[in-house]
Amino acid sequence: MALPLRHELKFLITRTQLEVLRHTVGHVLSLDPNAARNGGSYHIRSLYFDTVFDDALYDKIAGVKDRDKYRIRIYNLTDKNIFMECKTKVGSLISKRSVKVSRDLAEQLIAADPTGLENTQNGLLRDIYREMRTRLLHPVVIVDYEREAYVHTAEEVRITFDMRVRSGLNSIDLFNPDVPTVPVLDHDETILEVKYNRVLPPYIRDVLSWACPEAVQTAVSKYTLCRQYEGKE
Repeated sequence: MALPLRHELKFLITRTQLEVLRHTVGHVLSLDPNAARNGGSYHIRSLYFDTVFDDALYDKIAGVKDRDKYRIRIYNLTDKNIFMECKTKVGSLISKRSVKVSRDLAEQLIAADPTGLENTQNGLLRDIYREMRTRLLHPVVIVDYEREAYVHTAEEVRITFDMRVRSGLNSIDLFNPDVPTVPVLDHDETILEVKYNRVLPPYIRDVLSWACPEAVQTAVSKYTLCRQYEGKE
């Protein structure tokens, strides 16, 4: 089955731009239910995986058009909902596969042990098994941030503000809320992401252009920023 592909635009914005956009976007889009339930934003922690040769990192830096990134993601530093995910880049489009996993399976994957996954019916977990066996896929870095998200039904538009992005350096202790982390962006910077299916509705595009005309599109990657604190470039 073909992956559902979406557009993803990224921008680095200042605190002032964030305040203007937050006020403007809030009049056109609805606050994401997860954000609404948590006072306007929620915490995301992802543990990213890479191969023994750091293919995901260096493919991103080199601008390889087709590539995958694997991660385990939790919310608000709890193990209530744990997701194994693969984000796929196909040219200028993106897609994401996700499967909810147990704490036990998450711990097994963090140990880079795919035992038993050869028999799974889930395609993503089968891919994890293959990557761990053939390319020594393993966890490499924790990425923490606060997300404020807005949604619109037209073209499934999703606009997110990712704030206070921090790296867990060399730790892979995903479920430890006390893992030391360090900021990877200037205190004034936020990552703005705009996702949509086929065409960004003109009135939403106009709102973004009016509220933040000087914002420049970038290929910023939270994963790459956090890996660079290990001296990876």
